[in-house]
Amino acid sequence: MRLADGRLAALSWGDARAPTWLALHGWLDNAASFARLAPLLVERLGIRIVALDFAGHGHSRHLTGEGHYALWDYCHDVLDALDALGLERIPLLAHSMGAGVACLLAASLPERVENLTLIDGLGAVTTAPSASPRQLRKGLMARRRSRSTAPRYADIESAVAARVAGSATPIDAETAAPLVERNLEALAWGEWRLRSDPRLRWASPVRLTPDQVLAVLGAIRCGVLLIEGEHGILAEREGMARGRAAVADLTRRVLPGGHHLHLEPERVDAVAEAIAAHVQGVDRS
Repeated sequence: MRLADGRLAALSWGDARAPTWLALHGWLDNAASFARLAPLLVERLGIRIVALDFAGHGHSRHLTGEGHYALWDYCHDVLDALDALGLERIPLLAHSMGAGVACLLAASLPERVENLTLIDGLGAVTTAPSASPRQLRKGLMARRRSRSTAPRYADIESAVAARVAGSATPIDAETAAPLVERNLEALAWGEWRLRSDPRLRWASPVRLTPDQVLAVLGAIRCGVLLIEGEHGILAEREGMARGRAAVADLTRRVLPGGHHLHLEPERVDAVAEAIAAHVQGVDRS
């Protein structure tokens, strides 16, 4: 799909007349993050899922000019997609960075968010006030450096291997393959090039503080299902217990798997079952 005057790309599963969920992927991922989970949810819940490529990711356009990609700017991608789809209020299914975007929206524009299903993500990566000058330095210096060119690969397998080797969180080739394949562009001479904007790797000059994120989580009034991987990133992130406690209506499920458990072939069915059980009101956790 193309949305927002062609600025955003998306993938969809299910009947266009069915109730729609919007799915939001993580940093350096794309809409194919939901390629294995979405068909299962469509079948079990009778819904339609539209998964976005955030700006700079997948098939969506890169930012113009020299700006950074800020977490809160992705909220406009979601709002633009909702407007393009003619949807006023919608459930959000979100992973990792996408979960952070979903939390910001649910807190600031609760009239647009029906409920949240978050996968190994809650709130946002933070910077303590005392570390703000150092974080600003990182962001300023990143922009001053020459912009890197997109890596090129001889074949898809090489690109997948590079993603596995360079991933910020552990991921295997079978799990990474859908993400990498959607993020590749074929060149005329047989090589492959990444579509994603190299600026996505720039350090953010400004981040929310821990107290600001707690305030965001405390402002969420819709129901939240949080699914964590046993070997995901939330267990080791400082302040997660306080973050979960700040959400008024949160159900937590910890399932086998890593950070991308919703894309792991052997784990995705359990993720779908947990979501379906919660939606259908038979969650016994």
